[in-house]
Amino acid sequence: MGQAFFSIFQLETKRLLWLIGITFAVFLLFQYSELPYLAATTTSSGSSRFHPADPPSESILNNVTTDFDIANSTNGHVLERIVNSTSSSIEKDNVLGAGFVLEPKKVSISNTSSLVGFDESDENPVVENVRISDNGSAIEQAENLELKSSNNGMDMNFTREVNTSSELEHKSDTYLSPPVEMKPNITPPQGLLNISNEIDSENDERPKDEVNVLGKNSSISSMPKENKDSRIAVPKVTSISEMNELLLKSRVSYRSMRPRWSSSVDNELLKVRSEIENAPIVENVDNLYAPLYRNLSMFKRSYELMEETLKVYVYREGSKPIMHLPYLLGIYASEGWFMRQMEGNKRFVTKDPKKAHLFYLPFSSRMLEETLYVPDSHNNRNLRKYLNGYVDLIAAKHPFWNRTGGADHFLVACHDWAPTETRQNMAKCIRALCNSDVKEGFVIGKDVSLPETYVRNAQKPTRDIGGRPVSKRKTLAFFAGGMHGYVRPILLQHWENKDPDMKIFGILPKSKGNRNYIQYMKSSKYCICAKGYEVNSPRVVEAIFYECVPVIISDNFVPPFFEVLNWESFAVIVLEKDIPNLKSILLSIPQKRYLQMQMRVKKVQQHFLWHRSPEKYDMFHMILHSIWFNRVFTTRAR
Repeated sequence: MGQAFFSIFQLETKRLLWLIGITFAVFLLFQYSELPYLAATTTSSGSSRFHPADPPSESILNNVTTDFDIANSTNGHVLERIVNSTSSSIEKDNVLGAGFVLEPKKVSISNTSSLVGFDESDENPVVENVRISDNGSAIEQAENLELKSSNNGMDMNFTREVNTSSELEHKSDTYLSPPVEMKPNITPPQGLLNISNEIDSENDERPKDEVNVLGKNSSISSMPKENKDSRIAVPKVTSISEMNELLLKSRVSYRSMRPRWSSSVDNELLKVRSEIENAPIVENVDNLYAPLYRNLSMFKRSYELMEETLKVYVYREGSKPIMHLPYLLGIYASEGWFMRQMEGNKRFVTKDPKKAHLFYLPFSSRMLEETLYVPDSHNNRNLRKYLNGYVDLIAAKHPFWNRTGGADHFLVACHDWAPTETRQNMAKCIRALCNSDVKEGFVIGKDVSLPETYVRNAQKPTRDIGGRPVSKRKTLAFFAGGMHGYVRPILLQHWENKDPDMKIFGILPKSKGNRNYIQYMKSSKYCICAKGYEVNSPRVVEAIFYECVPVIISDNFVPPFFEVLNWESFAVIVLEKDIPNLKSILLSIPQKRYLQMQMRVKKVQQHFLWHRSPEKYDMFHMILHSIWFNRVFTTRAR
């Protein structure tokens, strides 16, 4: 009996050992199939963690954008060079000053001499050093940087990350290809040399690698007819009236995190809020036309108090090109012009962070994409990790982030991916976003809708402003552009070549300075602003620029400066489902009402203009005011 019991015990023990072994093997298989960063995080001794005793070094972030591990495609050897030459062919008119670049054109990897910055000392172009090394990838290390907070300080770990499909957040989560291994983008920021002073076509609305971002596996047809045939889930539509209600509710109920310790700036903001809420009633103000605003009295008083009170601290951490080096041309120019004018501002910027009401995180979402995105990877995970590492650096080096959880910090980002890139560590910040989509996490009353502006001439951003008189605007409605997203194909399906009053086109033939496109806008009564991949479009501001009444077709889009402007007074907002009825909707607007809206477009135009030196009520001041306004109404005291 004892022998039989012993035999059974041995058999069960062997089974248990086999089960443990199989489980361990499956675990290892899962690890190695799911962790593309393992090689970058494992040391020569086999350890996959590194525990430095010091706070996170800024050089880690700097190396992300300056170290590129490039293999020579001809002989397989790794090239090592320092780019230290430049071209004398850049015309002086293309340089707006220290540290700024114009819109890039795509170049090959061999043309590394085109990576140019501008020296702050003399405005002469000098080369940003791009070090190509063979001693390991700093980018892979930085991608896996995690800064963990503890009561004893910051514990920085290089960890292995699980790359699951839920992490893939790109243009359309539904159509992403399977998880891919992220590698550092070996292509430096594109085309910062050989810059043209003009952008020749509105057709290049997105970078080429973004136009076909859905890839061959996308089930979206070029001309979708029925939503049931598409894998896109039609979102719940938030109407403009519902957005107005959300704004009112936010003013009553939304508050940021209570500060961890008190500061005099909190009491200043609470006092400012009281003054704005009890602003003296005004009806006629020079340069401010009352019907354009939700409440002219509050806007006027808020703007005055901003000029008198506001102080902004600009973080100096971070290196070019992602930080402190914006584009000044193209459709993402808003973030670049704001960065340029904010960092150079003497009225609002303070060097004493203890006096600051707001803290600016000066990164360019477009430069982030240009520098780190791996073409065709359909994965912006490493871009998000870079920003998270940057925030961890700020939090470790300064106490101000942790005081409010980032609620008194703000960012200005125009790239379509900015909402997903900033919705983790930067979620509590005031985010000024071109892609202001309420169904994608845009918080009305906290976040700010950033105007997407297509700047064609950096020396004269207001060149060609204006349009024909109303009597010479013979075209009822105009649209032209690439077939980005699902709305524009539907628009063309119903209206392209269907009605002489409706000038609805795809991509127009190229002409110098986009003359055909511009002339159509200057001579049309209504300009159709149909969404592309995302809710935002530069056509909204273009229509105002050329004094054409904007017709916004983009469900869930929060219009720019929504907290102060009454968009329904000067624009037409059409639901996507009503595209088939577009002409009848426009014709139903009485002539008197159209004339009123067109006049108001001309009056609101001052808020949508960039000037090389900021002017009162212009785009720079309006963006800053919206950020200030939302901070005033969300702040809390200790």
